[in-house]
Amino acid sequence: MLVIGRISDDPKAHYEQLKPLLDYVVPRMANVGIREGRILMARDVQQMNSYLRRGRVDWVTETPGTGMLLRQGSGAKPLLLTERDGVSRYTTVFFARRDSGIESLKDMRGRSVAFQNPYSTSAYYVPAAELLDHGLKLEILLSPMDRPESNQVGYLFARTELNIATWVHKRLVDVGVMSNLDWQNPQRVPAAFRGDLRIVHETPAYPRALEMVRGDLDPKVAARLREVLMEASRDPDAREALLRFFKTTRFMPLDDNADHALDYIGEGVKRIRAEVE
Repeated sequence: MLVIGRISDDPKAHYEQLKPLLDYVVPRMANVGIREGRILMARDVQQMNSYLRRGRVDWVTETPGTGMLLRQGSGAKPLLLTERDGVSRYTTVFFARRDSGIESLKDMRGRSVAFQNPYSTSAYYVPAAELLDHGLKLEILLSPMDRPESNQVGYLFARTELNIATWVHKRLVDVGVMSNLDWQNPQRVPAAFRGDLRIVHETPAYPRALEMVRGDLDPKVAARLREVLMEASRDPDAREALLRFFKTTRFMPLDDNADHALDYIGEGVKRIRAEVE
């Protein structure tokens, strides 16, 4: 049995995204003893870590921030990078109103920032780690009306990228963060806002998504899974399954840049848990 897991608040939708690729992969793994596949949903990181430690889940597709939480919590290992919509890496941008007086991260003391949600890599883990790395302390605010201490950066969760852009544009918060892909998307940052906003900082690039496997998965099974996934982008029979699998265009080997970025994110996640949460 090969079990793919997913942390999900919408199990039905995610099941329909995972099942076609699982159905494609399982028959191609018969030579390592795999006969059937299964999907197991977890409600949060803690439950998925438990599944991975107990061997109930073999393979998880995740964003880098959550992937590093799984590595730290269960010993899960990155297997491959996942390219979605032709993009394998992206960055986080910090943006503010042009009339805000904010030129760089050092101008953010005593100011507020809107993150997306507590599990977002591009709009929480990476930017929060970047602020900590620049010597800035973070404190949660009660509402957009609340103000941080003069030597700290106050933060709130806005839930959607459109909310983040709107809050900055309407001066409810001073700075917003999102991926460079979302920044370029007019549904996330409407054209009517863009002229009043500008990027004040951009992070180095990091992987967009990862395929992770549990740390004690049989090496022969892990190696064959890696092989099948890497070959899938060249197989016409996999095209529909990849499209359903979060618009995946291909799976790629990890390189030194990816390893470095994941280590940075992993350290950032640890600091956020220790110093912010």
